[in-house]
Amino acid sequence: MPQLGETVGEGTIAAWHKSAGDAVEKGDVLLDVETDKVATEIEAPASGLLTSIDVPEGDTVDVGTVLAVITVEGEVVAEKSTPVAESAAVTEASKPAGGGLPGKQAGERLSPAVRRLLKQHNLNIGDIPGTGRDGRVTRQDVIEFVDSGGEASSGERIPFDRVKKITAEHMVRSKATSPHVLQTIDVDFCAVDKSRLARKDEWKSEKGYSLSYLPYVARAVCKAIADFPHVNASVDGDALLVHPEINLAIAIDLSHKGLVAAVTRNAGDLSVSKLAEQFNDLVTRARSNKLKPDDLQGGTYTLSNPGPFGTLFTAPIINQPQVGILSMDAVKKRAHVVESADGDSIEIRPVGILAHSFDHRAIDGAYSAAYWQRLKTIIEDSDWESEV
Repeated sequence: MPQLGETVGEGTIAAWHKSAGDAVEKGDVLLDVETDKVATEIEAPASGLLTSIDVPEGDTVDVGTVLAVITVEGEVVAEKSTPVAESAAVTEASKPAGGGLPGKQAGERLSPAVRRLLKQHNLNIGDIPGTGRDGRVTRQDVIEFVDSGGEASSGERIPFDRVKKITAEHMVRSKATSPHVLQTIDVDFCAVDKSRLARKDEWKSEKGYSLSYLPYVARAVCKAIADFPHVNASVDGDALLVHPEINLAIAIDLSHKGLVAAVTRNAGDLSVSKLAEQFNDLVTRARSNKLKPDDLQGGTYTLSNPGPFGTLFTAPIINQPQVGILSMDAVKKRAHVVESADGDSIEIRPVGILAHSFDHRAIDGAYSAAYWQRLKTIIEDSDWESEV
């Protein structure tokens, strides 16, 4: 079982796509794994014979548990029984009349998601028909039982799925861990628009997706962090661990079914164009359950972008153990005071609010404000046409 996220310690086998005895090629999809953070496909690490499947569908096991054995050409493997086969060898005398596992055994082998649902709805495992392997009760079994009237309802009750459950726990833990401080600033995106709008149609035609403000802001963040490195850090006990590389995590909405923070590594080395390509790739794979474990690990600073929904101002929650997170709200045309050598004037400019939540244990208000001012200057004064 791979490590599917820094804080994830277990995973559930959602489905096997191969059977014991099958020949497999390196890169073949062997199985689907679900965790509280992500659902992902696990590929064969080598070509050979799938000698055994050691963990059946529906089981939840710790990271590091052997899931299957692939024998490559030239290897000799000692004979061994297959746990899947053993687990299926329940005698007819031990089965309940309707088939499946006895109630005690079924209860002992429930996934954490099923246990949570049973507790939330005050249900007895013995009352629910199981459709999983060996009669195991699955999460869907519980949901269908409740939907069919297995529990009195005073309104629609929608249990949190894995992603929302772990996100909620992570956010509550973050607020309890870090003294959050919020700073915001108005930013004039006129210089960005000169570049973005000039490339807009060509970019959409060539790439198939829009060139948004986010990669410009990400590029500016990387430049500002070079001058204020303590923003790109994490709290390690009673010390601040400043990271040498900028690994930007971006919060991705999973079509209103939760969110994940996927990581672009070494973002400081990437241009606006490359950042846009990386972000689009992460979003596309996140929404099709194609993210890999490494895509969710190692983030050092996070960007959240609710702006496409037209938001004015958002106070984001820090992505632990990081010490800062930026929220970018909608960029809209506003009356804006422009200062020049000829005097002040009021012009219609594309203006947006950037918000910065930071951990006051790690960063002082003045340090964050100076970083924020540097970021504003970079966005407003850079020659972005040379950056794309």
